[in-house]
Amino acid sequence: MTAETAGQDARKPGHDRRREQRGWYFYDFACSVYSTSVLTVFIGPYLTSVARAAADADGFVHPLGIPVRAGSVFAYAVSLSVVLAVLVMPVAGAVADRTGRKKPLLATAAYLGAAATAGLFFLEGERYLLGAFLLIVANASLAVSMALYNAYLPQIAEPEERDGVSSRGWAFGYTSGALVLVLDLVLYTGHDSFGVSESEAVRICLASAGLWWGAFTLVPLRRLRDRRVAPDGAGAVGSGWRQLWATLADMRRHPLTLSFLLAYLIYNDGVQTVISQASVYGSEELGLDQTTLITAVLLVQVLAVAGALGMGRLARSYGAKRTILGSLAVWTLILAAGYFLPAGAPVWFFALAAAIGLVLGGSQALSRSLFSHLVPRGKEAEYFSAYEMSDRGLSWLGPLVFGLAYQLTGSYRDAIVSLVVFFALGFVLLARVPVRRAVAAAGNPVPDRI
Repeated sequence: MTAETAGQDARKPGHDRRREQRGWYFYDFACSVYSTSVLTVFIGPYLTSVARAAADADGFVHPLGIPVRAGSVFAYAVSLSVVLAVLVMPVAGAVADRTGRKKPLLATAAYLGAAATAGLFFLEGERYLLGAFLLIVANASLAVSMALYNAYLPQIAEPEERDGVSSRGWAFGYTSGALVLVLDLVLYTGHDSFGVSESEAVRICLASAGLWWGAFTLVPLRRLRDRRVAPDGAGAVGSGWRQLWATLADMRRHPLTLSFLLAYLIYNDGVQTVISQASVYGSEELGLDQTTLITAVLLVQVLAVAGALGMGRLARSYGAKRTILGSLAVWTLILAAGYFLPAGAPVWFFALAAAIGLVLGGSQALSRSLFSHLVPRGKEAEYFSAYEMSDRGLSWLGPLVFGLAYQLTGSYRDAIVSLVVFFALGFVLLARVPVRRAVAAAGNPVPDRI
């Protein structure tokens, strides 16, 4: 090896790491459009309207002969998507860690989700079962892809970098969400001038999110690299399930990591339910039109960028744990205020959206970076599969409770107020986790402030 080659190799790791980080940000940029345009804005009210068109005189549809109130179809579909993700994510995570090939699995999950999202263009008339099926596939695919994507974080960022890298990833995602929502707002509000109906405009917005997701996924697939491991034939599905049980057994050796996951499971279930059900609450309970909802979510996206970056800076001063605890207190106040929002008052809805934006990105980004410190080396994909179960994969209880509350009471206000318990209980559980001891117990270096 020449002196020049040795010098290049010495510089290469830092350069390659930054290159991977920049590519990694772009998966947030790609898939966040689904979370904002599809899940948060359009699909809830639109799928509900399609289900109502198919409902009987009492307002019920009957999939597989089961009476379901049309207004609960969306919430139940989200909950079922989570169950599917729970079945797939552990296998994907175990196979990725045992083979070192995260990237092909990430590509498969991403493009399956993007294709299902693009297929929502065909959701019209009374095809609520088609819409529910595509939603389940897209949502489950997103969860699986995010588990694999998040597992790259401890591999591409040093411990002291992770709060910043994770926060920038979320900021990229919220930036793309805001950009596409502006385009959606232009198309939706001016659909007559574009020569399309309101329904067609919604379906174009849904399908375009899938195309965006697929197109920008090419960037991380080019930049990220797999870390090879010695092949041992452990890539089969059966082996993946065996590895799942081994992972669960291994996690019992890290009870403090499990304690954090439990806390995160609880409070993030509330976050995910608020995100997915907010548009239904605004349209059905508060009587707000689609333009108001799009504008409100756009406000969330813009402020979430500042919130993610701002909370990242707060974490450097006060630690990630304290910053997350502060955000959970704000979430509790937001839900309490949401219960009392007057119908037909968009100004107050915008104020609530602004508050959500300021805490949404930061609470998610810091939770991801904090967990990365609690993962034993070599088990990133497996542990992040468990994390993703908490992030999206086990976030079935909130939508189920929301749907059941509406099923039983017919009131979305009763449904929304039930979510307060997720944030309050999550706060208590997280406060009890000694994170510095948890990092050390996982065998990782403890940052100066965490």
